[in-house]
Parts: sequence; structure tokens; C-alpha cells
Amino acid sequence: MFFLRFLPQQYRACLLTVFVLFGTLGPTAYACASDIIFASWNIQHLGHGDHKKYTGLAAIASKVDLIAIQEVMTKEGLLRLKQAVERHTEEDWSYLISQPVGSKNYKEMYAFLWRDAAVEVVYSPKFYPDRGNKFIREPFSAKFRSKHDNSELAVGTVHILYGQSVQDRTPEIQALADYWRWMQATYPNTPLVLAGDFNMPPTHESWSALKRYAKPLITEGASTLSEKNGQYANLYDNIWVELNTNLTIGQAGIISFPKMLKLNHKDSRKHMSDHAPVYMTLGAAKLDESVVTVITPDTFFLLPDSPEEVFGLAFSILIALFAIFTAKNKSRRQKLMMAFKEIQKTLKKNQRFK
Repeated sequence: MFFLRFLPQQYRACLLTVFVLFGTLGPTAYACASDIIFASWNIQHLGHGDHKKYTGLAAIASKVDLIAIQEVMTKEGLLRLKQAVERHTEEDWSYLISQPVGSKNYKEMYAFLWRDAAVEVVYSPKFYPDRGNKFIREPFSAKFRSKHDNSELAVGTVHILYGQSVQDRTPEIQALADYWRWMQATYPNTPLVLAGDFNMPPTHESWSALKRYAKPLITEGASTLSEKNGQYANLYDNIWVELNTNLTIGQAGIISFPKMLKLNHKDSRKHMSDHAPVYMTLGAAKLDESVVTVITPDTFFLLPDSPEEVFGLAFSILIALFAIFTAKNKSRRQKLMMAFKEIQKTLKKNQRFK
């Protein structure tokens, strides 16, 4: 199955579907394909002040079917977003909002927003009963059902304390393993998802406890907007799923909304958020083709920007192929394999990361 990595994402998903249907990937096929797009977004201080561009927020949120939101400051802000999304899509949307959580000096809320035609909530929302007071903002969860195939998933969302240093965040990250076990007990026989703003890259050693049960879908790139236009700083936002999840995940990544909306980072941070949404597609669902600035975790390869770069890349590949196919004492199969490897090597040299 090594050849799948060379195929475009849409063809890869189709081939995997065929293999699953005909059992060529093994004796067990995943039965859970929710056919929805899920996202998580820290919409910085949603509802605080009058600086938010709700039409822009709605343009991004409307690309998915279910979204977990962090940093909701007021219910009015969430309702304004819901109304803007409904105007943008001309569809009905529903929401859940938590009670305020946080310290004495600062509190915020969690929320879920979903497209009524695609998703429904089937289990009352719950706060994690944080008996050890390990979280400043206790995780919030709910169980949802896809209306496309009646499959279900339980989603927890959290906004980890930023604090003064990494050491301040580490205890909450480590405590997520306990939260995951609580989710397993609370939502038995249901695929689990944990999404949010973790204020910690998934490579940090503090994740070791949770990694016994779950894995991050996004391991490269960055989700926080730096002040310098076009640059991203940290991979703090993510989506975690079970190690052997039954979710059929087609794609996962980061939506670079400033490029999509043609905004610079200064305006993006002021009127939208300093975080980009993270997402995953389930089953046959896929992002709208107009979302052309999606960063996927598989390749991160982008086409060169200038004609000179295009010519240079093409010339490098042609020279390599010419050398391979004119080589002596090599079979046709050996030459094809060498060509594949050489093209892959050339593309890697030209990778550019966000």
C-alpha cells in the first residue's frame, strides 16, 4: 500500500474506500463513517468588544458541519456567530454553550455549533468532574450523531492554561490522560475525540501519558498566527483520537483562513482570531474546493510560486530521469523504482512548510 502516499488526497480516499469494501486491507473494516467535517477553533475572545468580523468567521465556520469553540466570552457573541453562519449558508444551525469556567479573575465558556441537516446532539453535555482541581478550565463534552449514517462520536474540548511558562501547562496536559479514561467510561462503545487549544505542541514529553490511549491527527505545521504576515508560530491546536479509532478519517489539517479571506495577519488577529481552525473529514465528507489554503499533515508540499522555481524543479526531475533511464545493466522495473525514489527525493528538497 506504499503507493497511496503518492496519490492526491481525493483519489487516496476513494481507493481506501474500495479496499475497505472488498476486504483487501485485512479481515476487519471500519464501520464508522460519519460523513461530516469536524473542526475546532479558538475564536479569540468571542463576544468581547465590537471588533469581530462575524461575516468572516461565518465564512470559515460554514465549511464544516460541527465545530468546537474555545474562548467564548459571552452567549451573545456565540448567537451572533450562529446567526451569521445561518445567513451565510441559508441553513439552520444549533449550538451548545457551557457555563463559565476559569479563575476568579478570568472566565470563558466552551461551545459547540453544528449544521442541523448533518448533525444532532444525542447526549446531554457534561463538564469533567475535576475532583483533583487539576484544570483551571475543566474540559466540556457532548455526544453527537451524524444524520447521514446515524454513526456517533463523543467530543471533548478543552482550553489548556497558558500561564507564565511551559511548566505551568504541563500538569494540565498530563491530566488529560485521566480525562480520556473518564470519557471512555462516560461514552462506552463510542469513538472519542478530544479537540481544543492545548497551548503545547504534540511533540512535548508531557503528552506521554495521553499517548498510551490517543494520538494527535496534526503533527506538523502551526496553528497560531504570528504578528509577521504570512507566518505561523506554534502548533497548539489539535484533534486527538483513539489509537485504534473506528472513525474513518479522510483528511486532517489546519485551515489558513487569512489567505482564504485575503486578510493580513494584523487584521486577522484583530478581527478574527490569533488561532487558525484545525479540522478532520470523516467518511465520504470533504472540504469545499474553495478552501484552497488547507494545510494537511501528510505532505505539506506546495507548488513553486514563480516560473523560475517551476522550471528549476521540472529541470531537476528531467535530468534525474534521463540519468536513470539511460543507465545500463538495469531492468525496466529497477529503473521505474529508481525514478520513483528520485522524484520523491527531489520533491522533498523543495518542500516548504507553513
